[in-house]
Amino acid sequence: MEKSAKIYVAGHRGMVGSALVRALNSEGYENLVVRTSKELDLRDGAAVRDFFASQRPEYVFLAAAKVGGIMANATYPAEFLYDNLAIQTHVIHQSYVFGVKKLMFLGSSCIYPKHCPQPIKEEYLLTGPLEPTNEAYAVAKIAGLKMCQAYRKQYACRFVSVMPTNLYGPNDNYDLENSHVLPALIRRFHEAKREAKPFVELWGDGSPFREFLHADDLAAACLHLMQHYDEPEPINVGTGEDLSIKDLALMVKDIVGYGGEIRWDTSKPNGTPKKLLDVSRLFATGFRPRIPLGEGVARVYEEYAARA
Repeated sequence: MEKSAKIYVAGHRGMVGSALVRALNSEGYENLVVRTSKELDLRDGAAVRDFFASQRPEYVFLAAAKVGGIMANATYPAEFLYDNLAIQTHVIHQSYVFGVKKLMFLGSSCIYPKHCPQPIKEEYLLTGPLEPTNEAYAVAKIAGLKMCQAYRKQYACRFVSVMPTNLYGPNDNYDLENSHVLPALIRRFHEAKREAKPFVELWGDGSPFREFLHADDLAAACLHLMQHYDEPEPINVGTGEDLSIKDLALMVKDIVGYGGEIRWDTSKPNGTPKKLLDVSRLFATGFRPRIPLGEGVARVYEEYAARA
């Protein structure tokens, strides 16, 4: 990407989009186009067409999405399917119509089957049933990936798809009804410490394993891949390392400084038992994440505690 190129970051207020804006600015890209959801509803096809017609971005990072944890996905499957399909469809199609030089679609590791060989290679996509609790979101993201491949095949569009692992970082969502596991743990332990609660109750039994990537590492990977990756196949972005939810909870408990106990509600779902991405394709491009999990969580907690 040329330093003067006009770059549209869709979803710039979210955790991923804001990290992309920070990374682009730090690398000297200042001709950025952003719109809040109130200024531009990406579910509105006519509005998206008018935006592309007037702005004519040269590059697009499609980080806008409706996201949430197990509870939100299980409660609002229609919204997760409709909103994400609409957002993706409009942005990808108008990027083709108005000749965007390159588009990067941000997917999710939940696109892969629930019971997948580990670590998960990109070619395992569509080889088995999805995790039921986030099936609607996963189906939407698979459709976005396939749409990029289809436009690439039929129209020779340079559209690439990036599949990040579980993310955390600044501007994360800490709503207990809709958040992912790491921000939920941070908030639960922080509030339990503040209120001197004797225990914190967590969902499941703590046995599932998860991989976590700081949003700033993802943003750095996206900039790297925008320059060095141009293939139809999706590419995984992660650390190649995971830990159990139980160990994660103990890490957060220690970082927060909470002295009570952890109780596990085994009547609640665990979700996918293990989800570690094979990142050999990413590493082969020369990229490596730089932020260790403990350091990253400590930084995120410091930011959260300062405003909680």
